[in-house]
Amino acid sequence: MAIIVNLDVMMAKRKMSLTELSEKVDITVANLSILKTGKAKAIRFSTLEAICKVLDCQPADILEYTES
Repeated sequence: MAIIVNLDVMMAKRKMSLTELSEKVDITVANLSILKTGKAKAIRFSTLEAICKVLDCQPADILEYTES
Protein backbone atom coordinates (compact mmCIF):
# COMPACT_ATOMS: atom_id res chain seq x y z
CA MET A 1 0.00 0.00 0.00
CA ALA A 2 1.32 3.43 -0.90
CA ILE A 3 -0.03 6.94 -0.67
CA ILE A 4 1.37 9.22 -3.35
CA VAL A 5 1.48 12.95 -2.63
CA ASN A 6 0.85 15.10 -5.70
CA LEU A 7 1.32 18.44 -3.96
CA ASP A 8 4.02 19.49 -6.41
CA VAL A 9 1.65 18.85 -9.34
CA MET A 10 -1.09 21.03 -7.83
CA MET A 11 1.41 23.76 -6.97
CA ALA A 12 2.67 23.75 -10.57
CA LYS A 13 -0.90 23.95 -11.92
CA ARG A 14 -1.53 26.97 -9.68
CA LYS A 15 1.92 28.43 -10.44
CA MET A 16 2.67 28.68 -6.73
CA SER A 17 6.05 28.28 -5.08
CA LEU A 18 6.68 26.33 -1.89
CA THR A 19 7.51 29.58 -0.09
CA GLU A 20 4.30 31.25 -1.24
CA LEU A 21 2.19 28.26 -0.19
CA SER A 22 4.00 28.13 3.13
CA GLU A 23 3.13 31.77 3.85
CA LYS A 24 -0.52 31.37 2.85
CA VAL A 25 -1.05 28.14 4.80
CA ASP A 26 1.13 29.22 7.75
CA ILE A 27 3.28 26.07 7.72
CA THR A 28 7.06 26.04 7.58
CA VAL A 29 8.73 25.47 4.23
CA ALA A 30 10.55 22.49 5.79
CA ASN A 31 7.30 20.78 6.80
CA LEU A 32 5.72 21.43 3.39
CA SER A 33 8.83 20.07 1.73
CA ILE A 34 8.56 16.85 3.76
CA LEU A 35 4.94 16.53 2.67
CA LYS A 36 5.73 17.37 -0.97
CA THR A 37 8.45 14.73 -1.22
CA GLY A 38 6.18 12.05 0.24
CA LYS A 39 8.29 11.55 3.36
CA ALA A 40 5.54 12.60 5.77
CA LYS A 41 4.00 9.88 7.92
CA ALA A 42 0.79 11.81 8.61
CA ILE A 43 -1.06 15.03 7.82
CA ARG A 44 -3.59 16.82 9.97
CA PHE A 45 -7.00 17.39 8.45
CA SER A 46 -6.70 21.08 9.31
CA THR A 47 -3.44 21.25 7.32
CA LEU A 48 -4.97 19.38 4.38
CA GLU A 49 -8.00 21.69 4.51
CA ALA A 50 -5.81 24.81 4.49
CA ILE A 51 -3.75 23.53 1.55
CA CYS A 52 -6.90 22.63 -0.41
CA LYS A 53 -8.39 26.06 0.31
CA VAL A 54 -5.29 27.92 -0.91
CA LEU A 55 -4.80 25.70 -3.97
CA ASP A 56 -8.57 25.56 -4.68
CA CYS A 57 -8.58 21.78 -4.99
CA GLN A 58 -9.91 18.61 -3.38
CA PRO A 59 -7.90 16.25 -1.11
CA ALA A 60 -7.97 13.65 -3.90
CA ASP A 61 -6.07 16.11 -6.10
CA ILE A 62 -3.21 15.98 -3.59
CA LEU A 63 -3.33 12.44 -2.19
CA GLU A 64 -3.53 9.28 -4.28
CA TYR A 65 -3.71 5.65 -3.18
CA THR A 66 -1.93 2.95 -5.13
CA GLU A 67 -1.55 -0.73 -4.39
CA SER A 68 2.04 -1.86 -4.65
